[in-house]
Amino acid sequence: MIPRSTSSSPEEVNNLLQTMTEQYGYDFTGYAPASLNRRLQRHMEQFRIGSLAQLQDTISSDDQAFADLLRSLSVPVTEMFRDPPFFQYLREQVIPWLATFPFIRIWHAGCATGEEAWSMAVLLHQAGLLDRCQIYATDYNEEALETARRGIYKTALLKTWQSNYKDSAGEGDLSPYFLERYGSLRMDRRLQKHITFANHNLVTDQSFGEMHLILCRNVLIYFSRSLQDRVLTLFRDSLAPGGQLCLGPRETLRFASVFDDFEAVNPDWKVYRLSKDRLL
Repeated sequence: MIPRSTSSSPEEVNNLLQTMTEQYGYDFTGYAPASLNRRLQRHMEQFRIGSLAQLQDTISSDDQAFADLLRSLSVPVTEMFRDPPFFQYLREQVIPWLATFPFIRIWHAGCATGEEAWSMAVLLHQAGLLDRCQIYATDYNEEALETARRGIYKTALLKTWQSNYKDSAGEGDLSPYFLERYGSLRMDRRLQKHITFANHNLVTDQSFGEMHLILCRNVLIYFSRSLQDRVLTLFRDSLAPGGQLCLGPRETLRFASVFDDFEAVNPDWKVYRLSKDRLL
């Protein structure tokens, strides 16, 4: 029988988070408490751990146990052309704007297993821009990143991918962009040359260079208000003047300290432009 974990006190949660920060360098103190507690509860039930104190002792002496916990706390939810109307917006409005630059730098923050970064590469290839573009796709979950780097996914996903692609106003189908073999889809290596998948922790790491476009969709909803503000400041500092930031549909800059540094480009899709006169 799996032991049912008991309710955890704030002190136990703080002790666990302190161990994670001091021993492994991962700071989860700014994560929304309700979301964090739900994931901790599910993790303890899955791994037959009866209390947070026991979990803390386990990760203190077992690196694999910490890796298991880290995987449970991440949210690797993504798919090719996820939210097709958003990708149609990128295709019709953002890609032509990117075409005005001689070299294009894009950051997908919180890329999970990488499908949306691959989707962006497809859009850029179809627009004839991929050869002058570099996409940086980052996440703190190394296991998810390894899937993204390999670019190998289950064939069962193809039906959803194709449907999303068509709903995003894509022409033809996605077959030129992958090789189907042995029940798997391997993304075209022509795309891979222009995507750098890298480990980056939004909570603790620094800015990621001057980007023309940053996409971080459906990540901030899991952060507390103070951590959201920290990450949004990081994005501001990582954008070139006039660069654009794309958030998720339930996310906003409205209450952030950097709000006045941006102007809304598309309120429906939460797309913002960094003011060019901010640095003047």
